[in-house]
Amino acid sequence: MKLSSSVSCSPGHQSGKPGTTLEPPTYAQGLALQQQGEFEKAQAIYEQVLAIQPRHFDTLHMLGVIAIKTRRFDQALQWIDRSLEVDPRSVVAWNNRGNVFKAVQQPQLALDCYDKAIELNKAYAEAYYNRAAALKDLQRVDDAIASYDKAIALKAGFAEAYYNRGNLFRERRLPETAIENYDKAIALNPDLPGVHLNLGMCFLQLGRLTAGWEKYEWRRDEMPARNFAQPLWLGTPSLQGKTILLHSEQGLGDTLQFCRYVPQVHALGARVVLEVQAPLMGLMTSLKGVSHVVARGAELPPSDFHCPLLSLPLVCGTTLDTVPSANGYLATPAGKVGGWKDRLGPKAAPRVGLVWSGNAGHKNDSSRSIALATLIKFLPSGLDYVSLQKEVREADRSVLQHADIAHFGEEIRDFSDTAALCELMDVIVSVDTSVAHLAGALGKPVWILLPFNPDWRWLLERADTPWYGSASLYRQESMGDWSALLDQLGTDLKQMRF
Repeated sequence: MKLSSSVSCSPGHQSGKPGTTLEPPTYAQGLALQQQGEFEKAQAIYEQVLAIQPRHFDTLHMLGVIAIKTRRFDQALQWIDRSLEVDPRSVVAWNNRGNVFKAVQQPQLALDCYDKAIELNKAYAEAYYNRAAALKDLQRVDDAIASYDKAIALKAGFAEAYYNRGNLFRERRLPETAIENYDKAIALNPDLPGVHLNLGMCFLQLGRLTAGWEKYEWRRDEMPARNFAQPLWLGTPSLQGKTILLHSEQGLGDTLQFCRYVPQVHALGARVVLEVQAPLMGLMTSLKGVSHVVARGAELPPSDFHCPLLSLPLVCGTTLDTVPSANGYLATPAGKVGGWKDRLGPKAAPRVGLVWSGNAGHKNDSSRSIALATLIKFLPSGLDYVSLQKEVREADRSVLQHADIAHFGEEIRDFSDTAALCELMDVIVSVDTSVAHLAGALGKPVWILLPFNPDWRWLLERADTPWYGSASLYRQESMGDWSALLDQLGTDLKQMRF
């Protein structure tokens, strides 16, 4: 989960030296409205106060706080700077000034402000807490952990600091230490958003699937709500003679990975309606046990129950030894392979399908995608390389144009086309994105290139995965460094024979 900032909403001064502020009644009215979430009304009152007292510190500062909360960061900086002209030693104002820069992704400027707040008050825990987030953004992870340590030492019961410190340990691939911090955060505040979900993902990454699936259900509190008329089914009651809607909820890769459970649900006597993202429609008709496939966003047929796909491992009690259909469960639609075989032409060398980047909007894209220029350096000659990507980023476009890699772009209309291309490859080399799951679901050999701290589903250390028997995992040895992994990939590709 994302590291959060602590916005200081204290109405009074927190300067380097003690002080008091006399509040006019109209200011108190504005503060009451602000605390009720009536930001527009509070701002109107505050502006009336400034008309009479243009240098009223608390009013200027609170206008800045409202602007932060309503994401008007230019205005927030103006108000807070005006408040600092009145009291340049206000700790809360310096802290909130840092929060503005943190919000607009200027972590060094944010850090400077937090350091100034700490210079003025070395016991101000919130500044250490926010400082840690800025340090994390600056890739100074050890310093960020130390700053969280200081915040926790200064403020008893600082659940958010434990939680975000846990996030840092999780990012450093230290899930056991992350769990310790999450447990402390939950003991202090069991309602803290995100902490149960992150705890669950640590359990899953460690292979403790039973505990992990239970905590992973907290993801539904983090996602946009969908309103279904029918009740949620999580294993009971009986589905004999009933219709159940199994629906996608996250990315394409998640749908491809967890649609494997459809046959098990069908075996309970249910008629299964499967809702998936539109690009997967043509592919899902091959899935055993599906009665009807519908595109997400289309009108849903009647059903008795619903269940998100990613809740099915919990329902089925999946452990590392009981993952279903590890050797493949999808098939390419009839007629697709022949057309693509003609499009590729005669085969003169082993064919290698390539996927080097995923969804640019994914929160971990920077760690899981690879620049094509970097990948190409490690690809040995003598092989027939085929791009399995429909979309290519601008930074990779010119590289691809000059590379000996076949690319079909818009000719790949949906995942049934991608599946047909996968069928014609001797091996698929892919970063952690949907095509890796597609290849595994088809039972095709796939070599998956993973970042230092991979997604929970790939577990830790092992070179294989219980989810896909045809997959081999290549793992980064250190954060952000692809060189050793790609060097090994190149060596293994050289061993391929026609």
